[in-house]
Amino acid sequence: MKTLKYILEFNILLAFTVFSRNPIVPPGIYMADPSAHVWQDGRLYVYCSVDESVDYYCSHRHHVLSTDDMIHWTLHENSFSSKGKDDQVPYSDALLYAPDCWFKNDTYFLYYCLADQNYTEGVATSSNPAGPFNNGKNIDLFGFNQIDPCIFVDDDGQAYYTWGQFSAKMARMKPNMKEIDESTIIDGVVTESEHFFHEGGYLIKRNNIYYYIYAHLGRKNMPTCIGYAMSDAPMGPYTYRGVIVDNDRCDPANWNNHGSVVAFKGQWYVFYHRATHNSRMMRKACVEPITFNADGTICEVEMTSQGAGKPLNALSEIDAANACLLFGNVRIRAFTGDNEELAGIKDKDRVVYKYIDFKDGVDRFSIRVAAGKDPGRIDLVLDMPWHGAVGTINVPGGGTQKKWEILSAGIKQIKGVHALWLKFYGEGESLFDIDWLRFEK
Repeated sequence: MKTLKYILEFNILLAFTVFSRNPIVPPGIYMADPSAHVWQDGRLYVYCSVDESVDYYCSHRHHVLSTDDMIHWTLHENSFSSKGKDDQVPYSDALLYAPDCWFKNDTYFLYYCLADQNYTEGVATSSNPAGPFNNGKNIDLFGFNQIDPCIFVDDDGQAYYTWGQFSAKMARMKPNMKEIDESTIIDGVVTESEHFFHEGGYLIKRNNIYYYIYAHLGRKNMPTCIGYAMSDAPMGPYTYRGVIVDNDRCDPANWNNHGSVVAFKGQWYVFYHRATHNSRMMRKACVEPITFNADGTICEVEMTSQGAGKPLNALSEIDAANACLLFGNVRIRAFTGDNEELAGIKDKDRVVYKYIDFKDGVDRFSIRVAAGKDPGRIDLVLDMPWHGAVGTINVPGGGTQKKWEILSAGIKQIKGVHALWLKFYGEGESLFDIDWLRFEK
């Protein structure tokens, strides 16, 4: 039994409880490009694209997540579609890339981008923050067409629209929130050469400082980071300031990132995504708390398994897919429609969980595995990967069909909060898969 409880309501809402963990979406659902906002009802809403294949980005629909405490989440499925039964884009059947949303004049405006030849952007509306959003209309970008729309409304009521790859574009919006003012378009708000800008712009204001947040490609020549720049005016100029979070090592084939920053109930958070399935796609939204320095700069944070909540409870089942760093060939993938596993494990692969609370002491470890043809071994290591093992599980080989079993062993006593590394060993190409792990007194 996973640590998730699901209730299907009206075939639209999926309400589920998450016990302090990343990712913030349930197993079997893949939501990327999280754009977070807090609206008048006091809830936090996260607008996402939806991945459905390892062969291409996104899909023809958007889902929305919402919460009032960062622990209990509601999934609002099919809030907007560009094809099929709930099609609200009559002029195109193209895939939907990353969205954004804003509320004004009693209306929620969803801004979307179509993966067509011209990267057409548009806007749909709803009276509900989670949709459904209807009547998609094209937004004329006057020849500056590129992906990733974002909307920001300043304190004086002026709305700004930003979008683009490699060189960010921005323009003032007209009062109807559906058109941009062509005369105000500027290019190069932030750029690849000066700010490591790749795509995925997002704009906020804090203490009269404007922050341009974006997918940052300054490390390993990949846009794995959420980076940011600062300015005293919404349209710049912006000064590069650094990285907020880096999703490198979330998957063997990870490539991009895309996210947002929001304050909710006195705490600031960065939302971002991680890849799964040994692909650039099948991404999952995650979140980390962040802090600001006195000068307004943001402290970089690490990826964790606990996300916005407390460290994971060692005495409860910990989903193997909560691993926040993967090294080697190992990857997270679905093995049923609503369950995920660690798979593709080879000799000397490693994963880490940050962080786990072992309370006042545990001395036994259990793990649910499906043995492969070749035998293997799992070493448990605390805090740093070069530390000595506190326990070992030997996994027999000989598996010809996928059959789950629970293996247990005594370990050295562990107390308090630690990072947990699982280090895998074995000869051959067919080692074991892992579903969950748990500790006992």
